[in-house]
Amino acid sequence: MSANTSAASQAIVFNLNGSPTSVTADPSSPLLFALRNDCQLNSPKYGCGMGECGACSVLIDGKTARSCSIPLKAVKGRTVTTLEGLATQGQMHPVQQAFVDAQGAQCGYCLNGMIITTTAWIEHLTERPSEADIRNALKANLCRCGTHLEILDAVRLAVANKFPATDTTTSANTTTTAQTSTRSLEEKTPWNRF
Repeated sequence: MSANTSAASQAIVFNLNGSPTSVTADPSSPLLFALRNDCQLNSPKYGCGMGECGACSVLIDGKTARSCSIPLKAVKGRTVTTLEGLATQGQMHPVQQAFVDAQGAQCGYCLNGMIITTTAWIEHLTERPSEADIRNALKANLCRCGTHLEILDAVRLAVANKFPATDTTTSANTTTTAQTSTRSLEEKTPWNRF
């Protein structure tokens, strides 16, 4: 049995959180297992195992992807970023800081997916989004303990930090324009397509 496992294993090389990484495993095994077991990273969580809840989310080449349903071989030569890799030179990413400042957590199980999704989404924004856009951006992430309001506050804070409002007239006009632009972005970047 172990001979078959060894024969099936391959070294998959990819960039993980800014460092070249090699994982020797079955290339068809989920990326999530390699990240948690081989790389000892605890931020991506096993939630549903079907790519539905978002707890296992990571960034692959800057786009949100569900690591529980992506085979390890799919990241060969690519860049994978987990929650641990968002910080730069000891400083939290602005989205991470917004979640801390807004106390956007209860049990914390979903936070990996919420922060990863928000990070990818906010990086592509060129204008301040509407409230509907914010809710739409997070609709594929599940929170089981009911911290939705605090999570939304954290995302609003991250957006406000990126797009400081100059006056209410400008904000209202920007919101209308952004609603169209962020919806088209979401349609172009469905889950697990990178």
